[in-house]
Amino acid sequence: MTAITDAPEVKVERSFLEVWIITIGHSLTHWYPATFYILMPLIGNELGLNAAQIGLIVSAQYFAGAISNLPGGILVDSVSRKGLLMATSLFWIGVPYVLMGFSSSYYVLLGCAMLIGIGNNLWHPTAIPWLGRRFPERKGLVMAYHGMGGNVGDALAPLAAGALITYFAWTWRDVVFANIVPGVIMAVAILWYLGSMSAAPKTEAASKDSKQLSGGEVMKSLPALFKNKVLLFLCITSAFRAMTQNGIMVFLPLYLLNEAQYTAAAAGFAMFLLQACGFVAAPIAGYMSDRVGRGSVIMSSMVMTGFVLAAMALVGNSPLFVFFVAVLGFFLFAIRPVLQAWLLDATPKNLGGTAIGAMFGIQSIGSFIGPAICGAIALKWGILSAFWFLAASIIIANMLVFFMPRSAFGKPQPAE
Repeated sequence: MTAITDAPEVKVERSFLEVWIITIGHSLTHWYPATFYILMPLIGNELGLNAAQIGLIVSAQYFAGAISNLPGGILVDSVSRKGLLMATSLFWIGVPYVLMGFSSSYYVLLGCAMLIGIGNNLWHPTAIPWLGRRFPERKGLVMAYHGMGGNVGDALAPLAAGALITYFAWTWRDVVFANIVPGVIMAVAILWYLGSMSAAPKTEAASKDSKQLSGGEVMKSLPALFKNKVLLFLCITSAFRAMTQNGIMVFLPLYLLNEAQYTAAAAGFAMFLLQACGFVAAPIAGYMSDRVGRGSVIMSSMVMTGFVLAAMALVGNSPLFVFFVAVLGFFLFAIRPVLQAWLLDATPKNLGGTAIGAMFGIQSIGSFIGPAICGAIALKWGILSAFWFLAASIIIANMLVFFMPRSAFGKPQPAE
C-alpha cells in the first residue's frame, strides 16, 4: 500500500519589486518634512520667529499624529485596499506643504503641520505590516530596506534644498512648490502596481490571525492587544527614541546655520551625512536582528547614540562636530527598523496596522514633546544644551528595554 502523506506547503516566492516601490514611497514621506527642516530657519527669519515658535511648528505636526495614528491604524486593518491608502497618504502629506508656500501666516503653518501629521499616519500602519506579512522570514531585513527609504528621503532632501537655495537662488517657497511633483508621480505608481494586491500571502489565507477584519472586530481586539507588555514597552521606548531623533532634526540645522554660521549647502551636507550613515546602518541592523535577536541590536545602538550626543555637546563648533553627526546617524537610525520588526513579531498579523498605529501614535508624543523642550532649553541655555537633553532621552529609552519580558529577547522564530 502506498503511504499517503500531506504535501508540503509550497513557499510563495515574491518579487522584491514591491519592496522597492514601497521603499521609494516611504522616501517621499520623509522627503517633504526633511526639506522643511532645512527651510525652517529661512522661514523663521522671514516671519520673525524665535526658536521656540519654530519648534512648536514641528510639535504641532506630531501632536496631530499622536491623536490620529491609532484611529489610522484601525482604519488600515479594516480596509483591504492598502495601495489606495498608501497613495492617499503621499498626496495628503505633500499638499499642505504647497499651501504653506502660499502663506505668510504663522498660524497657517501650524495648521498645515497638523494636516501633515494626520496624513502621515496612514503610511506606516499600512506599509510596515504589509511588508511584514509579505516577507515574514526576512522581516527585519525588509523593515530595514523600508527604513533606508526614509533615510534616503531625509538625506537627499536637505542636500537638494540647500543646493537650490545656495547655488540657484531659489526661495523656500520655490522649493515647496516643486516638491509636489515627485509625490504625485509616486502615488500614481503605487496605485498602478499595488492597488489590487492583497497583503496576506495565499498560504496564510485560512490562518485565524491573517484574515481581514472588520472595523468592529478590530475595536473588540484592542483590550487584548494593549495587555501585551512587549507592545507597550516597545511603544514607550520608541517614543523616547523619536524624541531624540526629532529634536536632532529640528535643532541641528538651527545650530549649524545660526550658531556655527554654516551656509545652507554646508548644513544640508551635514544633514545628508546624518542620514547617509543611517542608510548604511539599517540593513546591517535589520539582518543582525533576524539572526541574533532584536533586543541586543537595539540596546547596543542606544548606548552608542547617547555617548555620541554627549560628545557633540562637548566638542561644539569644531571640525569633530560633523564627524560625530555622521557617527550619530549610524547608531540612531539603526534602531528604528528593528523596533518595528520586533513589534510585528509580538502582534497578530491582522492587527499589524493597529499595532504600528499605536507605536507611531505614542512615539508622536515623544516627537511632539522633544522640539518643544529643546526650544525652551535653547532659549535659556543655548542650542548646544539641547543635545545634553537628547542624550538623556535616549539613555532613558535604553533603560526601558530592561523592563521587557525576558522571553521577548530570544532570536526571532521562522514564520510558520
